Amino acid sequence: MDREVIRNKLNEIFCHVFDDDSLVITDEMCADDIEDWDSLAQIDIVTSSQAAFHVKFSISEITTLKNIGDMLDLIDRRINL
Repeated sequence: MDREVIRNKLNEIFCHVFDDDSLVITDEMCADDIEDWDSLAQIDIVTSSQAAFHVKFSISEITTLKNIGDMLDLIDRRINL
């Protein structure tokens, strides 16, 4: 799966979590950039991503994510082993 396919699928997850179909994610985006991105939204993003991409993340992996680009990299590494 290439990075653009991952990005599109992840964008769908973000649109669903934040109930905003106009949301377009970028690599640099982080929780500070989306008003409703709190700890509960983070859990929803992570669990939805794990289900959508059929992967599991460790707590240490999740806590090191600084932005959406980091999350894309993590997903890419996991599904393209």
